[in-house]
Order: sequence, then C-alpha cells, then structure tokens
Amino acid sequence: MSRLPVRSRIYQNHHFDSTRWDYFAARESDIIVAASYKAGTTWTQAIVAHLLFPDGDLPASVGETSPWLDMRTFPLEVVLKGLEAQQHRRFIKTHLPLDGLPYDARLRYLYVSRDARDVFMSLWNHYTRHVEEAFDIFNRTPGRRGDEFPRPPDDIHDFWRGWMTRGWFDWETDGWPYWSHLYNVQSWWDHRDLPNIQLIHFADMKEDLEREVRRIAAFLDIDVPMRNLSRIVSAVSFDEMKKRAERYAPGGGAHWEGGARSFLHRGTNGRWRDVLSEQEIALYDAACERTLTPECRHWMENGGPV
Repeated sequence: MSRLPVRSRIYQNHHFDSTRWDYFAARESDIIVAASYKAGTTWTQAIVAHLLFPDGDLPASVGETSPWLDMRTFPLEVVLKGLEAQQHRRFIKTHLPLDGLPYDARLRYLYVSRDARDVFMSLWNHYTRHVEEAFDIFNRTPGRRGDEFPRPPDDIHDFWRGWMTRGWFDWETDGWPYWSHLYNVQSWWDHRDLPNIQLIHFADMKEDLEREVRRIAAFLDIDVPMRNLSRIVSAVSFDEMKKRAERYAPGGGAHWEGGARSFLHRGTNGRWRDVLSEQEIALYDAACERTLTPECRHWMENGGPV
C-alpha cells in the first residue's frame, strides 16, 4: 500500500497558485482531473463531462463546468461560488504536482500523462499562439509571484534547450518557463497504488478510446448503458471535439491566435522525431535521469497498464 500523499510544496508563479486550494470545500463525490499540461487534460475533462451528462446536454462549457482551480488569473471567489452552486457531481481541474495539492481520501483523482517530447510539441503551438492580451493577463493580474511569463523565443530549438535544462521552481531542473512535466508525472506515479488515484495515458486513449472511456467510467463508479457508450465515444473523439472547440477550449479559445481550434491543434504523437536532434534528445535523457525512476519513464513514454 502506498503511503498517503503529503502536501509539502507551494507552487506560485505567473500561471497558478496552489494556495487557492486552501479555500476549496470538497464534497466526497468530487472528481479531480490532473495533468502537467498539454497531456490530455481537456480530453479527460470532456470524457468526464459526457459520462456525467450522457445526453450531451452539458450545463455550460467544459472550462466553466470544470474550472482550473489553481489558475490564479480567474477570481477565486467567482470560481468557488460557481462550484458551490453546482448540484451535479463536480469535476475540477488542476495542473499541480501531487506534492502541491491537498490530498483527500474521499475524492477520485484522474491523472493523465503523455510522452514529454509530445507534450513539448503541443506546448510549442500553445505557447507561440498566445495573443498579446494573454501575456498581459498572466503578468499584470495582481498577486503574481516571481518573474514575468516571457514571450516565446523565435526558434523551437531555443525553447527546447530551456525547457529541458532550466526549472522554474528551485526543486525542478526542467520545464522553464512553465513548470516541470517530468517532476509532475513522477509525483503522481509515486502514489499510483492508492485506490482513489487512476493514471491514464494519452497514447492509450489514442489507441482505444472506448476502452479508456470504459476504464474511466468504472473508476468513477459511473454505469454507462450500451446505448450511451457509442454516443459518448463519438462525442469525445478528437474530430468531434475540434468541430465544437469553443465548448472545450479554456475561455472559448480567446487566448490563442486562431481561437479554440488552434488550442485543439493536432492531437498527434511522434512529431518530435522530425524536429529534435540527437544532441537535443541527449538533453532529454539527462533530464529523465535526474527526475524519473525507470518505471515511471517507461510509462510516461509508452502508456500501458499501471
């Protein structure tokens, strides 16, 4: 049996503030959807949304229904009041490592991850498509701790070198200028044996979406009649989600050039093979050696049973 997680770090930067969870009043039926970033968070939120509302009649956009609680640029009182008013089973998003989140044994935690190299390719699109107003929001919203969120470099290779060799927080050695994907996944992997934590993987969802929807439903104790399953799987396919991108993208996609369809970019893996050199992959290998156990690295890169 895994030891219980302990909240031992505070995460505060231009994007998020882990202390916002101090004001959250949990309900025992709550679901937490967690990931570092660009690993399938929105996809997982969409699956949970359609499991909870199998007729597709969601009460609001996924971002409104399932808010990113630690995102510091959303007024906390508005987020908390919105959650308090919800009468359905709630599902809340976080991008925190598990050592920054107050653990509650009553809740169900879904953690989704992805090969860091695929995360990087998706993050490059995410970062470089930000409109100027997004940087203003991240940097000028009162309460920011630490340096400003910088504009992206012109060269993807410069971004890779920084992302692989610099940490934003003192205890991280990669992830700049966001936070470490590697540290994040290891923090959740270390507690994978707890019965209320379920790890899922982007590659497994790509391989067999119906199987993963069933697995998520079983973990959440949601009975899915056969007549609903095919409709849910169709609704959360990448093509269908992209057609209705404003329903799923945070803020309706307002923070990105091209809007919501830009946020839901390609949903593919392996593009890094045509971009990263052997020397750049060596930086990745070194970062993994510093942060990940071999078993965690294998799962992060490949998915499969945990």
